[in-house]
Amino acid sequence: MEIVFLVLSLLMILLSAEFFTNGVESLGKRLSLSQAVVGSILAAVGTALPETILPFVAILIHGGDAAKNIGVGAILGAPFMLTTLAFFLVGVSVVVSFLMKKRRFELTVEVHSMKRDLMFFVVMYSSAIFFPLLVPKSHMFIAASLAVGYLIYAYITFKGESADIMHAEELYFRRFVAGGLRLTGKLPSAESAASLPLIAFQVLAALAIMVGGAHVFVGNLEKISTAWGMNPLLFALLIAPVATELPEKFNSVTWTLKGRDTLAMGNITGAMVFQSTFPVSIGLLFTDWDISGFALFSAILALASAVIVIADIHIRKRISPVTILIGGAFYLIYAVVVIF
Repeated sequence: MEIVFLVLSLLMILLSAEFFTNGVESLGKRLSLSQAVVGSILAAVGTALPETILPFVAILIHGGDAAKNIGVGAILGAPFMLTTLAFFLVGVSVVVSFLMKKRRFELTVEVHSMKRDLMFFVVMYSSAIFFPLLVPKSHMFIAASLAVGYLIYAYITFKGESADIMHAEELYFRRFVAGGLRLTGKLPSAESAASLPLIAFQVLAALAIMVGGAHVFVGNLEKISTAWGMNPLLFALLIAPVATELPEKFNSVTWTLKGRDTLAMGNITGAMVFQSTFPVSIGLLFTDWDISGFALFSAILALASAVIVIADIHIRKRISPVTILIGGAFYLIYAVVVIF
């Protein structure tokens, strides 16, 4: 039954994340925001919310050592999965499209936006991981610095140069409203159907369902990890982030196949910045934040993967699909070490 509830709650999280992302993308289109803002801020935050809510629920609502370990595992697992599997899947998508002769073997991205995202991630995530080891009792200061750092990042992203936003998918609730009124013969105008109140309602409803699903997910994840005799932190580090990253990977893969590389990579790198700030701050403030062993190893691999991409941008002024495919090798290394 725990597995059944785990699957059902996961479906709740993924479905609500899809509705949330659709809402924030519609908001971006309504406000005429750029690709960088929609990809690195709106879409990234939307698809990062499941991983963000999981540790929040586990640490602050469930409590207890096992739940806190699950929370820390989810916090550290999200950046690790983004810099390894998410990068790898985008690279695979390029390879598949190239073999199908639908695109060139290259990533067409706004390199200045990608480099900015990656630099912010490396600086803030490495500070959160290594600074507490060097300066004890500095958790509160680091947490505050991370929050300020993300606000600075968001401001720079909004002010930076970027191409116009591409066409966003129609707001889901607009379809429901239009479908209901079509039966009465009264079709709403596009402006009234996609109004800001309707967008806000979809976003808030999706967020409420996401919180409920996360509460059920964490409770059953703790029971299963205990029953199988697994370390809750390692279990959460490998399982929870993979599950909750599915919407983001799906969006990025879809955008890559359509040739919308800036949105695809921005969706990942923007989430990396977000995941290295607010969720990490929760861990710093409400747990012992004793990062060592496999947890520390995952953080080092995540940072190494990001540094390699930064080096590629700095040297060649672009991102090669081969470079992001290396992320898959980092995940394989980690999986082998954990298993053996």
